[in-house]
Amino acid sequence: MAWPDPGREAAFWHWFHPLAASQGLHADTLAPASADASFRRYLRVQAADGSSRIVMDAPPPQEDVRPFIDIAGRITRAGLHAPAVLAADAAQGFLLLSDLGSQLLLPALQGATAPEADRLMREAVAALVHWQRRMDGGGLPAYDDALLRRELALFPDWCVQREHGITWTAKQQATWDRLCNTLVASALDQPSVVVHRDWMPRNLMITSERQAGHSPVPGAPVVPHPGILDFQDAVVGPVTYDIASLLRDAFHSWDEAQEIDWAARWWQQARDAGVLGDHAMASDFGECWRALEWMGLQRHLKVVGIFCRLKHRDGKPAYAADLPRFFAYATRVALRYRELKPLIGLIEPMTGALTTTAFSLR
Repeated sequence: MAWPDPGREAAFWHWFHPLAASQGLHADTLAPASADASFRRYLRVQAADGSSRIVMDAPPPQEDVRPFIDIAGRITRAGLHAPAVLAADAAQGFLLLSDLGSQLLLPALQGATAPEADRLMREAVAALVHWQRRMDGGGLPAYDDALLRRELALFPDWCVQREHGITWTAKQQATWDRLCNTLVASALDQPSVVVHRDWMPRNLMITSERQAGHSPVPGAPVVPHPGILDFQDAVVGPVTYDIASLLRDAFHSWDEAQEIDWAARWWQQARDAGVLGDHAMASDFGECWRALEWMGLQRHLKVVGIFCRLKHRDGKPAYAADLPRFFAYATRVALRYRELKPLIGLIEPMTGALTTTAFSLR
């Protein structure tokens, strides 16, 4: 177990040793469980009864565990499945969590047959509709104009300028500004729900509860569902954001016909659940699909910027290997809609001629 500094290591053991004694945890079994693109890391520890727990190490001031604690409670109250917070030292960024296992949805999908992948994705879609219908958004930040634009700014700041060393002309900057206005207006026009912000197979887990379903909320429907991770950045915002994240993933891509099939299933379920309200997309799947694609483009441009920032600022270059996937997503959408076609001229200097180059999403 490596620690960034002796002080944090000492603080951890001061917190953990009494906890281990009271809960029957074997401190000598602590081992890395996973890490992510943030400063958080996760450790697994075995218990005397043969079960295991997860320790989150989220060092302040880079991380704040209080939103995680808050959203985890909201997820449980909504009848969905998140790690239970068993103990916490929020000031120092240490949490003890229940262990949902190690079966992430992403590798399961990558190794699944087509029927099995379809079943797993349908469950992820059903769980998302349940989330959108039942999650309490009171007091959560808004996915507002300012936040959408801050996210879009990651693309020129970190991909265009830092990764590729390109400085836009005034005309190119004006084109980018118009594109941002178009994408932001579309996002803000949508019905609002609680948005996970990373509802993708890498953040969903196959758990034993997935088969049985559970519903701690009286009267709430029991539905099969995955375990949900990485939810601490939840906000209230556009209804298509999470379904776009699921269908056009950072690490795995589907044929467009399959994307449309799952999107249509989500649309039907969301409409039946009242999630779409009386918005035009509730009665027109074509309108819904356009909004989903435009929302997905906003996310993809943001993620390209984040992956470049991870490479240049945080010393995590592996994420940049998936940049071609996101340029391919962006190209597909930009070529399809007249309002978005000017994006092609902005990204071609970084990718080559997009109108003649076929990008692979595999």
